[in-house]
Amino acid sequence: MQSANVLLKKIVRSSVLPFAARHGMKKDLFPLSRTLSLSFCLKQDNSCNPSEKLDLDAWKKVMRSGVQDEVSETVSERKELSTSAAARELLEMWRLAGRSVPENISEEQLKTFMECPSKSAKKKYLKYLHLKELHKKNDKRKMDEKRQRRLETEERASKTDETKRNSFICLWANCMDRTYGWRAAQSMIFGQPLVFDMSYEKDMSVREVANTVRQIVLSEGCNRRSVDPFHIHFCNFKGDSLYHKEFIKHYREAWGKLLITVTDQCYTDVFPKDKLIYLTADSPKVMKTFDHDKIYIVGSMVDRSIKTGVSLARAKRLGLETAALPLEKYLLWNSGAKNLTLDQMMHILLSLKDTGDWKTALEFVPKRKYCGFVSKPVHELKKTLNLINTLKLGKRQEEVRKQFAKNYSKKLTQK
Repeated sequence: MQSANVLLKKIVRSSVLPFAARHGMKKDLFPLSRTLSLSFCLKQDNSCNPSEKLDLDAWKKVMRSGVQDEVSETVSERKELSTSAAARELLEMWRLAGRSVPENISEEQLKTFMECPSKSAKKKYLKYLHLKELHKKNDKRKMDEKRQRRLETEERASKTDETKRNSFICLWANCMDRTYGWRAAQSMIFGQPLVFDMSYEKDMSVREVANTVRQIVLSEGCNRRSVDPFHIHFCNFKGDSLYHKEFIKHYREAWGKLLITVTDQCYTDVFPKDKLIYLTADSPKVMKTFDHDKIYIVGSMVDRSIKTGVSLARAKRLGLETAALPLEKYLLWNSGAKNLTLDQMMHILLSLKDTGDWKTALEFVPKRKYCGFVSKPVHELKKTLNLINTLKLGKRQEEVRKQFAKNYSKKLTQK
């Protein structure tokens, strides 16, 4: 009888019960299985011993456990399929409740949200996604507003261009453009060369290269509008460099029409070495006058981290003469590096070339970098500054001097 019960249990669990559990027929099928098992047992009762009795409660427990296992498996599968939908419904409820929930969430983000260990972690993750989505929307809004403003300015410019097309201002602008172009063309034949060293790409980041190109573009425009422009040379210029890509962004189709000389050769191969002077703020030699027969070199570099000595080391390696602008001689310089932008250097050199006056040329130095122009000799100014320092420090400075003298005497005795 026991073997028959086991066989019947296997048949029911393997065939009938899974089908009933999937289609919601568990309650209807359970009495049927009970009657089947009972009838089968009663038929076999004649061959069994009268002492053996059917334990209905134990059989009921066995059958219920088998049905519960099958149902739990199907429920777990349904849960796995419906967890993502339930999570999305939960997010929708939180959004309607006013919580920080993103409007659009991908499947990967939803999976990460479901894997968060606690409710606070889920809230923090949703807040992060919400802020990220807000930043994206804000950036897109700014870009749209910027594009709209640009379109509006273009429309206004087109309208003003239509009104000024036959006016005297438009004629004057065209004449001045032709004049500037003629001067730049003359400078390529008769002008004094000015070299931009384009070999500092490896020493700068992409952003610094972009700033350098922007300053060179301003320098080229300033030189083209001057009375006596330089003949600009871009030396050590590579066709596949970041410099070239940034120049294409700025000039576009006009890049091939610029009246400048671009070469991948070094300036020592183009010009004689005895005429080259490398302008660098780190040079120990100070520039006294502007020499019209020399060829000045400017390093095409914007160094935000202020790496001192890079251009000076390159000039010494090539055996070139160096010079620095006399900023301390003519300006009461504040604390800070004596580095100027490329367009400021172009303004200063053009002013020196036209006037030869340092005070006129150094007016292009930003006012924030100096207090004023020097009106007395340097040694008198140093005496005045020392007097001011003594009045400020008083006895404290005397004590420091005495301590320094004592330490210095100790070092001499030790030697």
